[in-house]
Amino acid sequence: MVDCKSAIPMLEGEENLIADAQRIVKALETKKNFTDDERKILADLGTRLSSMTKISENKDEMWLSEIEERLNVVQDKIMHWEIDQSLIWDCGSEEAYGYVKAVDETRKLIERLESLCLSRDSDENGILRRAHDVLQTAMVRLDEEFRHMLVQNRQPFEPEHVSFRSSEEDVVDENSFVSFGDDSVEDVLQRDSISRGSEEFIIDLVHQAVIPDLKCIANLMFDSNYDRECMQAYISVRKDALDDCLFILEVEKLSIEDVMKMEWGSLNSKIRRWIRAMKIFVRVYLASEKWLCDQIFGDLDSISSICFAEASRASMLQLLNFGEAIAVGPHQPEKLFRVLDMYEVLADLGPDIDALYTNDIGSSVRTECQDVLRRLGDCVKATFLEFEHAVASNISTNAFAGGGIHHLTRYVLNYMKTLTDYSASLNLLLKDPKIEDTVSSSPDLNPVNEEDDASGSTSNCVSPMSLHFRSLISILECNLDDKSKLYKDDSLRHLFLMNNIHYMAQKVKSCELRNTLGDEWIRKQNWKFQQHAMNYERATWSSILSLLREEGIYNSGSNSISKTLLKERLQSFYVSFEEVYKSQTGWLIPDGQLREDLRISTSLKVIQAYRTFVGRYTNYLSDKLIKYSADDLENYILDLFEGSPRSLHNFHRK
Repeated sequence: MVDCKSAIPMLEGEENLIADAQRIVKALETKKNFTDDERKILADLGTRLSSMTKISENKDEMWLSEIEERLNVVQDKIMHWEIDQSLIWDCGSEEAYGYVKAVDETRKLIERLESLCLSRDSDENGILRRAHDVLQTAMVRLDEEFRHMLVQNRQPFEPEHVSFRSSEEDVVDENSFVSFGDDSVEDVLQRDSISRGSEEFIIDLVHQAVIPDLKCIANLMFDSNYDRECMQAYISVRKDALDDCLFILEVEKLSIEDVMKMEWGSLNSKIRRWIRAMKIFVRVYLASEKWLCDQIFGDLDSISSICFAEASRASMLQLLNFGEAIAVGPHQPEKLFRVLDMYEVLADLGPDIDALYTNDIGSSVRTECQDVLRRLGDCVKATFLEFEHAVASNISTNAFAGGGIHHLTRYVLNYMKTLTDYSASLNLLLKDPKIEDTVSSSPDLNPVNEEDDASGSTSNCVSPMSLHFRSLISILECNLDDKSKLYKDDSLRHLFLMNNIHYMAQKVKSCELRNTLGDEWIRKQNWKFQQHAMNYERATWSSILSLLREEGIYNSGSNSISKTLLKERLQSFYVSFEEVYKSQTGWLIPDGQLREDLRISTSLKVIQAYRTFVGRYTNYLSDKLIKYSADDLENYILDLFEGSPRSLHNFHRK
């Protein structure tokens, strides 16, 4: 560490006092009617003052001589290093101390010479010009030493040692790969874990041992009125360091056009890097950069803030420009989660950025940050609305094979489930005062949970996200209803709707969506899928079970049973059952419990009717006519809804 203070003897000026006395004497001489004694005193005073002036002039000459002599000494010291060309601070603290002392003495000699108000053409003024030249030479050298010290003592930045790394994505659902419209969408339902409220870390960007020397040089350059050169040197070196930091964080310089041209896979990767980079860059690197500035320029009023803002502005704007490019890009549904991640990270870092850029010179960064945050928010809302439109306009030309859970249903519900992680942001961004006023006056639109039912009270407040989710599910149900009309078989149409509505209810019930949509919504969905289950049974089995009724079995005009009609009825039942078996073993109910419940319900109706029919007319039916036992039919019903078509045409009861 080098002490910047170097004292040189300061001359006490008496010329001002002498000049004032001489002016007083001249003023008194203009007075008339002096006595002889008074005239003698004035003459004597004038002589004394004249003598004092000569002494003062001689003294100034002595001082100038001493100044020139000292200037020669410090000039030799300073110019020696111009010949040597070695880096002064690399030669040890003693050499550095001697150089700083010489430079500081040069500065003070200049101050003394300038206080004498020398004539422009005088020899003394030549000394002043020479002193300025020596000081300028020294400043150039200090600028070089300052830059070298900053560069050579940079500490390596290792972001992998910083605990801000995003976790690997969590797969929301094993079926998160879906075909949505004409595009194949993968990784839509994945998000990074966003760390909020993380502790700010300060690291040494420059080796602490050289901070006192850097501060010494900065103070000396500022004292010598070379503040602009010192600031520029610092800003230039640290801008390069900040650029290197972004390179280490894998942040590229990309224009809006570059971003627009990217495929989603590549863009998704870059957004994830941006999210991680923003957190590390602001909370670690910029916080440490601000601390470094304060260490070096902390004694120089607002200089620290200016240097920090100027050094870091370009890097911050580079990061923010990427956020803007994403915000103004196309509103593709698969981008929504990443845009929300960007929005939440930037919103979370807002207070940190405001604290770093406190003065007017940092206002451009603060303003740009707020603008990008607003644009990302607008992008979130527009993308969500675009997703609603995409769901509504998803058209199918062919019926969904097997009547199972449509890819669109899985996609939308998993999409919504993932969005619940962003409920605070979505409730803020999706807020619409007009809709809120309508809802507050319409209690039927509000979600009701079990606790509300128990207490007999309901909330008159519904969140913006809940409103939009309900709207989205209504759009999905309308779309599914349209898709169900593609089935020629009415039974399969109801099975398809049952499957999909049951999936919605179960999905909502088992995750955070329950808090958003409410238990009353779940009850309504349960009622809907149960209705479709009953409609399936009617459409499938009503006509078949009608064959097992008494009506039409008796001969016309008598109470005798027509064996021919009985045989036809039974054979028609077997043919119809076999057709159902062949087709409906190929139909699919993915949910095991729902599949079992529908099988049991079907079995109870069919087997009971079959047992009754066969038992009632057993005396009229030979063993050859009875193709299947009740147990056979019951076992065959257990084969239904597995998604693998089978046939009973070759099966006969033994």
